[in-house]
Amino acid sequence: MHGECFGYSLCMCASTNAANEVCDRFATAGFNANMITYLTQQLHLPLVEASNLLTNFMGTAAFTPVFGAIIADSYAGRFWTIACGGVLYQLGMLGLVLSALIPSLRPATCSVDTTTPAPSTPTPTCQRANGGQLAVLYLSLLFTALGSGGIRPCVVAFGADQFGVGGRRPGEHKWSFFNFYFFTMGLAVLLALTVVVYIQENVGWGWGFGIPAIAMFVSVLSFVVGYPLYVRVKPGGSPFVRLIQVVVAAIRKRKEAVPEDAAMLYQNKELDAPIAVDGRLLHTNQLRFLDRAAIVKTTDAVDSGAAEPNPWRLSTVHRVEELKSIVRMLPLWAASITLIAAASHNFTFAIQQSRTMERRLTSRFEIPPANMIIFTTLTMLVSLSLYDRVFVSVARRYTGRQSGISYFQRMGAGLAVSVLGVLAGALVERRRRAVAAEHGLLDSPGATVPISVFWLVPQYALHGVSDALSTVAHMEFLYDQSPESMRSSAAALFWVAGSLGNYLGTVLVMVVQSASGGEWLQDNINRGRLDYYYWLVTFLMLLNLVYYIVCFHFYTLKSFEMDDAADEAQRQQDGGEGPSVERENEQLCAAGR
Repeated sequence: MHGECFGYSLCMCASTNAANEVCDRFATAGFNANMITYLTQQLHLPLVEASNLLTNFMGTAAFTPVFGAIIADSYAGRFWTIACGGVLYQLGMLGLVLSALIPSLRPATCSVDTTTPAPSTPTPTCQRANGGQLAVLYLSLLFTALGSGGIRPCVVAFGADQFGVGGRRPGEHKWSFFNFYFFTMGLAVLLALTVVVYIQENVGWGWGFGIPAIAMFVSVLSFVVGYPLYVRVKPGGSPFVRLIQVVVAAIRKRKEAVPEDAAMLYQNKELDAPIAVDGRLLHTNQLRFLDRAAIVKTTDAVDSGAAEPNPWRLSTVHRVEELKSIVRMLPLWAASITLIAAASHNFTFAIQQSRTMERRLTSRFEIPPANMIIFTTLTMLVSLSLYDRVFVSVARRYTGRQSGISYFQRMGAGLAVSVLGVLAGALVERRRRAVAAEHGLLDSPGATVPISVFWLVPQYALHGVSDALSTVAHMEFLYDQSPESMRSSAAALFWVAGSLGNYLGTVLVMVVQSASGGEWLQDNINRGRLDYYYWLVTFLMLLNLVYYIVCFHFYTLKSFEMDDAADEAQRQQDGGEGPSVERENEQLCAAGR
């Protein structure tokens, strides 16, 4: 009876948590997908300014998870951090709804000069949003960014808590969990791109923002209702403090000589037990300066009868290796920043491209420009399904790995495909501009260029394949290679990469705008040279791929020890299966290299 009750509770918990995450992703996708159109068509901001505003907002929203992770791990726990983040995000979305509904919170519609001679195309006169109207926009965006900071770093780890994924050695079930998570979120995004964007373009922005706001309300409500069913892990103190303690201790002992024998460095199994359930990290010979933090001096009071040593003066080898693991991860983690910078403009420049192209399917139906992102989402969903159900089974026969290939190889493949995506964008833009020139439309930015919008499908589809490969592998890499005690904070690094990528996109646009004298990126993209911009990004992506390969070549996997009793207990928990930790690391090294 107890088992039946537990199974029912777990099922209800999973359903509630899944409903919350689907509603949350539906709301955020519906909110962000067509924002560039709202900024340029409703608030009348110039294209470059609107693009930079949007990428800056996405960058800020992707950086706030760092603070959310610290709060969740140190004080509030994941449940309350997610709940408070949802409320803040709800307030931000309500601000956008009011901005779209109240006429005084947005500029008047553009007026057309009717005195223009007949042969010429009338040029509309648009009033830019004033300071007060922009203040409402900025405040709303700020609340949504703060809300994202509470939601994003916790939902994956919180979901893992419900199914016992946390605290176990890497296995096939964990990687399937990540694939399932991104697949489910992709379905929510697809629904938002088809329904919400259509409503924004054809019904009105009030409903276009209102529907995601309602979805977010349902998300927060369903999440809070499930409170009695959830597994709620208590916060165990910020791991970032321990990392700082290692740095401070190493600096204080900077004049000490590091012993050749690692056994002379400080070890304390009882002290590390709460943060090393999987086993303590083994000593590595990299970054040996940090080993000074574990050098035992006579003033450190480490006798068996003494109190615990001052962590600002002495750290265990395990804690030193936690910091080393993070430092080793950073170069590979940084490779995703350029990838995100390249993909960020699918929500800006690519939408403006599609707005100028032939989008009519029938005499009554025209594809909204922002709906083209559907092809990225569809391709990602199909790729995830084929990867999990077909590719892994085939690759497993040749590699012997349960996951088919390592996440290092998967990330590299994603980076390579992203290069092809940007290259396709450059080729299509050159073709689109040539057609505009042939029909004398270079000075008619509002005219429809007689070229099908489906020419953009290859670049959107290639970015979808890249997401299916690199995004999931990036999360797997961060979760697996980060210290055990920082797994809930690993998602924050994932979103920080997104933050820096969006900021890099803004910087790149500003540099290109300045260096080209405003010729490449113009409000009238028919006169601009957006294709040159895409060629530049393609070159940067190639350099980034080479950088990733070099970093991977020198990367060292983390390894940890586990006593026989704990190892046997873990195998019993896993159903009697699972190789030893050392053998798993050897297999990962062999498959990855």
